[in-house]
Amino acid sequence: MPVPIFDMSGKVALITGGSKGLGKAMARGFAQAGADVFISSRHEDELRRSLDDITSGTSSRGMYAVADMARREEVLRLAETAISRMGRVDILVNNAGTNIPQPIDEISDEVWNTVMEINLNSVMALTRAIVPQMKSRRWGRIIHISSIMGLVSSAGRNVYSATKSALIGMARASALDLGSFGITVNCIAPGPFLTDLPLSLLTKEQQQYFTTMTALGRWGQPEELIGPALLLASDAGSYITGTTLVVDGGWLAR
Repeated sequence: MPVPIFDMSGKVALITGGSKGLGKAMARGFAQAGADVFISSRHEDELRRSLDDITSGTSSRGMYAVADMARREEVLRLAETAISRMGRVDILVNNAGTNIPQPIDEISDEVWNTVMEINLNSVMALTRAIVPQMKSRRWGRIIHISSIMGLVSSAGRNVYSATKSALIGMARASALDLGSFGITVNCIAPGPFLTDLPLSLLTKEQQQYFTTMTALGRWGQPEELIGPALLLASDAGSYITGTTLVVDGGWLAR
């Protein structure tokens, strides 16, 4: 049985980008803690398979919807579908994101607009749509998945770092907007985690660099983000808001 302050029984969590990687791991952690979960991504086959893994061995209810976060109308439809099918959304995890590295003097308008829409604009639009029903119940948890690249950066990560820094600023302001309604808003800034996105972008040499830069000497496993997410999504984190929790194996310490 979960420790009572981490118990999420009776809560409903919506996790974008929930079919793999960090999103799937967090969704699985929420289900194990008793929450019902609703996940989204662009690929129905991945969603169907992942939902079985997420809810396996739990009594949690799970549902999904296909949504392309680059399309504003699909973001709004996702909010409506999740609330309609689940009855409510208590916890929103804005996890979906992308990264298309380009040097500052080579950034195309198409890349800038796409990354901004997925990583930042969709977060605003989905949060805006989900918040009213949280306010009516005077309880809610909103978690934006930022990155250590929102606090530091590297060459070619102009658009990505801009969006991840913006999420940190938006969380601070939203925490002030919503605190009186019992809603907390925070960011998690993951460091090097073994997921498809960084592994598809980094060379073997770059992957090794990230390994040696951490205090723990290794990349994180997606399951290692469950604890931080549970802290911020449950009553355990009821007095944490407007801040960013760095989960990076000590990368920034170096």
